Amino acid sequence: MSGGGAHIVWDWNGTLLHDIDAVIVATNASFAEFGFAPITLETYRDLYVVPVPKFYERLMGRLPTEEEWLVMDETFHRYYWAAADDAGLAEGALELLRGWQADGLTQSLLSLAPHEKLLPLVRTHGIDGHFLRVDGRTGPSHTTKAGHLVRHMAAMESAGVTAGRTVLIGDAVDDALAAAHVGARAVLYTGGSHSRTSLEAAGVPVVDTLAEAVATARELAG
Repeated sequence: MSGGGAHIVWDWNGTLLHDIDAVIVATNASFAEFGFAPITLETYRDLYVVPVPKFYERLMGRLPTEEEWLVMDETFHRYYWAAADDAGLAEGALELLRGWQADGLTQSLLSLAPHEKLLPLVRTHGIDGHFLRVDGRTGPSHTTKAGHLVRHMAAMESAGVTAGRTVLIGDAVDDALAAAHVGARAVLYTGGSHSRTSLEAAGVPVVDTLAEAVATARELAG
């Protein structure tokens, strides 16, 4: 493998953490607050987009009011974090993290989950030692990932991480947009928030397992 200096930026929710069941429970709980019918996983994956209010617009036929957004956002997070503790890592994730590190390569974790909640959860799963950095969100919950990734990459410059040798592995079109914004590559995984059809529209490799994602990242970064 010719990937010396290669770096993976891992997404958390829906990628390393298999939490889609918790997401559906929380989404339907937030919709129930205003009498909307529950949605299926398939519908969620077909329509999901960030910023999240745009996703709600697709489901409601209009943007939520500020009051509705505040209630739905609070309800979603209350139900999500109650269920997230039971979510496990995606299949093969731990072995892949260990293998990448054993090859002398670097990796980091970037998430739009609140930083103060992300860190304890990553430590609970015993994987924090595999990452150069773990960065969760510190701003509003309806932000996008591009600016977050800019700051994340800048913080790792001293460790020799460059955008040209970096691949972001995520489960959302927003991950591909963020990677392109900083000049990195992206691989998208179908086990999270988006359908394969919507992911393929991003124009980057789309895979069904994290093992395929890492293999593709090796090729792209090499």
